[in-house]
Amino acid sequence: MPDAMIDVADLLGPHGPFAASVAGFRPREAQRRMARAVADAIADRRTLLCEAGTGIGKTFAYLVPALLSGRRVIVSTGTRHLQDQVQQHDLPAVRAALGAPASVAVLKGRANYLCLHRYEALDREWRMPSRAAALELAAVKRWIPTTQSGDLAEVAGLGEDSTLLPRLTSTSDSCLGSKCDRYSDCFVVKARRRAQEADLVVINHHLLLADLVLKEQGFGELLPTADAIIVDEAHQLPDLAAQFFGDSFAARQVSALAEDALAALGAEATEAAVAQRIGALEPALRELRLALGAEVRRASWDQVAARPELHESLAALQTALRGVAALFAARAADGREHETLQARADALAGELQPFLGGALEGDDEPEPMVLWFETYTRSFALHATPLDAAERFRKHLKARPQAWIFTSATLAVGADFGHFTRRLGVGAAPPREGDAPDDDGGADEVERLVLESPYDYRNNALLHLPTGLPDPDAPGYTEAVVRVAMPLLEASRGRAFMLFTSHRALQAAAAALRGRIDHPLLVQGEMPRARLIERFRAAGDAVLLGTASFWEGVDVKGPALSLVIIDKLPFASPGDPVMAARINAAKALGGNAFGELQLPQAVLALKQGVGRLIRDADDTGVMVLCDPRLRTRAYGRAFLKALPAMRVTAERDEAIAFLRDHTGLGAAVA
Repeated sequence: MPDAMIDVADLLGPHGPFAASVAGFRPREAQRRMARAVADAIADRRTLLCEAGTGIGKTFAYLVPALLSGRRVIVSTGTRHLQDQVQQHDLPAVRAALGAPASVAVLKGRANYLCLHRYEALDREWRMPSRAAALELAAVKRWIPTTQSGDLAEVAGLGEDSTLLPRLTSTSDSCLGSKCDRYSDCFVVKARRRAQEADLVVINHHLLLADLVLKEQGFGELLPTADAIIVDEAHQLPDLAAQFFGDSFAARQVSALAEDALAALGAEATEAAVAQRIGALEPALRELRLALGAEVRRASWDQVAARPELHESLAALQTALRGVAALFAARAADGREHETLQARADALAGELQPFLGGALEGDDEPEPMVLWFETYTRSFALHATPLDAAERFRKHLKARPQAWIFTSATLAVGADFGHFTRRLGVGAAPPREGDAPDDDGGADEVERLVLESPYDYRNNALLHLPTGLPDPDAPGYTEAVVRVAMPLLEASRGRAFMLFTSHRALQAAAAALRGRIDHPLLVQGEMPRARLIERFRAAGDAVLLGTASFWEGVDVKGPALSLVIIDKLPFASPGDPVMAARINAAKALGGNAFGELQLPQAVLALKQGVGRLIRDADDTGVMVLCDPRLRTRAYGRAFLKALPAMRVTAERDEAIAFLRDHTGLGAAVA
């Protein structure tokens, strides 16, 4: 730090600037410990793993030392929502309290910024697909002269689910780069320049990983110049890393290519030879979708690879893509846009190669990949995911002497970070028998810190483990969960989350609850996630049903949420193609796939779900875990041991009494 006498822990103490200037600030010893650990890691360029329980205030704990370090720091968040929270709320508060002169920038992915070139092309169209689209475009038109950032999140009236968004933004494939006629005004270019010049840059994990991949190719923009990288919500990183280090082919990419190709060719697109080549893409997509089978599912490629019609439709689509590439190769001299379209078509054709039995083009030493696919009602996606992303990520960690700080409320199972470190290649995981030691001799220079939540769970929360439920795989299990929930929902007067491990169970529960509760019923899928949460908060007595995306990142403080009901332990499906491949690989090495993969992943997921209940020091409520395996299976102890220290009861009446006595309902449940 510039001033060695400054102790960041003192700044967050009872006599520091935050206690004096930040409304509602409460000094917390765990927050001060974390801040000191982050400061030391930045100063010494070390790696820190910090599990910070709910309520510690981890954002302040890493922003204070980051801003005072005198180093260039990147903060990566799990979601754009958290990125906006850090930008709009946390950073202004910390900078004001510290009087910190450090410059700050926020950088999002290009899909968040208006592309002026594509907007102008869209605006020239004389006809919009709907009145709603026309109104959205008019809102964008009014907003453009007022914006400095070009972030489309600023546009009132333009929803996250707008069909216009892909036509208003560019992708790395469709961007024309420095040859674009609006390059000097480009919002993405301006945002990147601001980020390059800032002392602290807030990005998200997608951008972090994209920059790592670019750095492998020699083009990384952010990471080479950073002294420290702080990864918040770090538990999300292993799965995202596997996605980024792999390849995906989505049908929508081909449809977007066809649309952009027609727009680029203008009147020439009506010529028979040209129209035939571009027009071949959509029928080829339809044939491939049919060849993958009628059902909507997610499965291993091995399940369909032997179908002759699938190989034929893949080859036909690849041929159609190469035909479009050749079309634009012949017109490359006409401008950068045609060069870009040729490159996009060539890249998409190459990404089909693994599914035709070959390696990715240019991949001389292919790493083990899991080939799998997803089908939707009318579309599909093909994926090649690394079996293990740890070694790739480990190389990035060792490439530069940067500080890496990984933090989340759910990184460890007890005090064991092994599941996280193994999956991400952080530190030196204990070698199995017969394994060679790491290149560095197995030395582990990673600091590990577990900080428990300061909230009073023992007095403010009750864990209810109902009895009499059937095995979770038994027919009628979800209906049994609803029967358990009904008296509790009545006692809490709504104000509840019901979290499910599958969409099928969610829909069954929604059908069983409709017409049986006197409170608003909000069901995932019936409106965008952000709007559901907004409606839940506004109603004050709603019941919200959600699956995986509602188990984390949802913050409802106060009495609007007093009851959380979880149907099952969140084990990943062994039928999931990537998980199945990892299980088989672990078994082949003589490992314990359940203990090393499935159990710790489920424990961490359950901790996230349980974390929805108590979001503030004054919150109270009941947590209901319905799965009987918590009591009947030996591994149930691992789940219960990982949760905050709450009183536990099997008695429904005790849970109802707790709601009456601790959540201000009084006579409502008398």
